[in-house]
Amino acid sequence: MSESGMPDHWMEQAIALARQGLGRTSPNPAVGAVIVREGVVVGRGFHTWSGVQHAERVALEEAGANARGATVYLTLEPCSHQGRTGPCADALIAAGVAKVVAAMEDPNPEVRGKGFERLRNAGIEVEVASAYADAAEAINQPFVHYMRTGRPLVMLKAAVTLDGKIAAPEDNRGWITSERARAHVQTLRHESDAIMTGIGTVLADDPLLNDRSELERSRPLLRVVMDSQCRLPLESRMVKSCQEDILVVATTAAPAERRQRLEDKGVKVIAGDGPYGRANLLSALDYLFKNRYLSLMIEAGSKLNWTALESGFVDKIYFYYAPKILGGTQSLPVAGGAGRQRRVDAIRFRDVTLHTIPPDEFAVEAWLEKD
Repeated sequence: MSESGMPDHWMEQAIALARQGLGRTSPNPAVGAVIVREGVVVGRGFHTWSGVQHAERVALEEAGANARGATVYLTLEPCSHQGRTGPCADALIAAGVAKVVAAMEDPNPEVRGKGFERLRNAGIEVEVASAYADAAEAINQPFVHYMRTGRPLVMLKAAVTLDGKIAAPEDNRGWITSERARAHVQTLRHESDAIMTGIGTVLADDPLLNDRSELERSRPLLRVVMDSQCRLPLESRMVKSCQEDILVVATTAAPAERRQRLEDKGVKVIAGDGPYGRANLLSALDYLFKNRYLSLMIEAGSKLNWTALESGFVDKIYFYYAPKILGGTQSLPVAGGAGRQRRVDAIRFRDVTLHTIPPDEFAVEAWLEKD
């Protein structure tokens, strides 16, 4: 119940505000704040990287003196450490709020619970609205995953026919999925920090691999190419559009002159040796982690998809299905490679969600089961 005795919908407003920060806050989480006094909203706020100020401070500025004695609804525990701004817990204390209701604790192990502790020590009532924890966590899946596991969240995306194919053996002009489905893919790209493909896809399709949503981002989408021999063409659309936003993951056997030519164009090249002379996926993940990229989206071909799935590199999938069948043994499956040789060894998924895409397409979102 809210402070006015009515059903508590203020947290839902805070969650809606937090969603406005998606794609605009990394490496920070998206947070929403609503300040209520005597049953009336007196302040609202959400965080964006360009706006600098955290959601709590934006809401407090709007509320002004009305924040004193008010209840603050937050999607995440207020910070207790000094970053680009001072601790939000201190700002709430200084404003004289009476109560803070948060949907979840901060998953950062270095700060978890400390914001709440600081508020309680100042005499402010603290409540964790656990009924909203799942909704709040869903907004910040990459941030939560990064903090809990120490690695970026990796999502494999694919456009697939009903029989699991992603490409025909000859002419691949046109699209598997509809314009509506492809527009939703741009939403996923916008909410991702980095996007990965293989050199085979680049050579075959010459993609830009950029965020075409035209929405504000906290930083450019990092385009990652798994390219063991540095074959990324200098005349490719990716290289021509490079603004220090391309990472090539090669091997130590890549020709030095090719690497240098790419670096001269502003392409970042790192070397990591994986199995069978291929570039190492874990080298890419390590780079992303060290540079605080919270999420990676894979849009690649059959071979790289299988390697990423089979190795456990992938955390979740987002497959868009079109009402089509290619058939045949030469059309490429979503995941090629050697595959699993027994049914009992199949890669399994959990928490499967179906998303309808009118009029007759759908998407499957699911998490990879890991030991």
